[in-house]
Amino acid sequence: MSAPTHSAPAQPGGPETDTLGVRLTGVTKRYGDKAVVDDISIDIRRGEFVTFLGPSGSGKTTTLSMIAGFTQVSNGNIEIHDRSVATVPPHKRDIGMVFQNYALFPHRTVAGNVAFPLERRKIAKAERARMVREALEMVHMTDYADRTPSELSGGQQQRVALARALVYNPAVLLMDEPLGALDKKLRDWLQSEIKRIHLEVQSTFLYVTHDQEEALSLSDRIAVFNNGRIEQLGTPQELYESPSTLFVGTFVGDSTLVRGASFAAAGGLSAGRTVGPQGLSRVTEASAAALIRPEKLALLPADSALPDGSCGIQVTVRTATYLGNAWRYELSLPDGSTGMAKTESEAPGAVPGATMLAVWHPSDAVILSDDGGSGEFLT
Repeated sequence: MSAPTHSAPAQPGGPETDTLGVRLTGVTKRYGDKAVVDDISIDIRRGEFVTFLGPSGSGKTTTLSMIAGFTQVSNGNIEIHDRSVATVPPHKRDIGMVFQNYALFPHRTVAGNVAFPLERRKIAKAERARMVREALEMVHMTDYADRTPSELSGGQQQRVALARALVYNPAVLLMDEPLGALDKKLRDWLQSEIKRIHLEVQSTFLYVTHDQEEALSLSDRIAVFNNGRIEQLGTPQELYESPSTLFVGTFVGDSTLVRGASFAAAGGLSAGRTVGPQGLSRVTEASAAALIRPEKLALLPADSALPDGSCGIQVTVRTATYLGNAWRYELSLPDGSTGMAKTESEAPGAVPGATMLAVWHPSDAVILSDDGGSGEFLT
């Protein structure tokens, strides 16, 4: 995957731009002696789009559930718009919620589903009709107002669920893997729709996913969860280009991970090639690793001279895949691990089974420790 391009976090404008949307302070959730969410603190600005990203069991969904009020906090505090809500019931937290399974009422029409939260709030009938119409216009579902959920596709049902969550203009919209059940093409289209709607409504969006591409494309900032904690919080560009831990570097985006053992092997006669002089002593320990993104890795014939100022290592091509706008190569490294290179044009001689020289510039490698130490650019 190529490096993501992403603009600065959306600034909704007006006096609320830099004020607090959601704040978690020391939030912990325990089940018995096990902390599934462990002392999390995070500030989210009003109007910001923040994604909780991580593998299954990392604590991201439990954290969202505590913000929603569906799961009780064991310790810590949750604030929404400067108001503590840790003990406030869900329907009084001024939040909207979108689930993966849509959760629409099968006996109600599209309009009836969207109107439901307004009925609960006792909004007058005429005003309710106006608000429903505007919400359906926002998700391009006006022509389906009289249909029932069974007459809609999965993508259409999810748009109705989104309209229902936004119809009363909540302070915060929470989304728990809302696109997980959809095919890729529809998922990509709805990602664009969600981004458009976020810019229109200017509410705070909190989004949970295990899909790193989805997180990179949607978010102003991403909180990467692992074992109940946030390993790193940053913009998509920060996480991709400057991961602070090995877990973040390998979970967010594709990468080639050259460990100290591979560098040591590359310097021996048995490997046939040597790395460049820069940084060799920095990663000789087995616990150290250089993380290189696929688009930063070039493939040269095995007998090529190492370009001045570059690092390199001998690899074996496992697969070569044409993607239309690029070539993707799966590589075997000297320590037996797997790496990846991605080039705009076909690399001469890079066919399955071929031995190649994988080359990168030192400034394009991030040196990380297996023990979770901080990352730094190799210079």
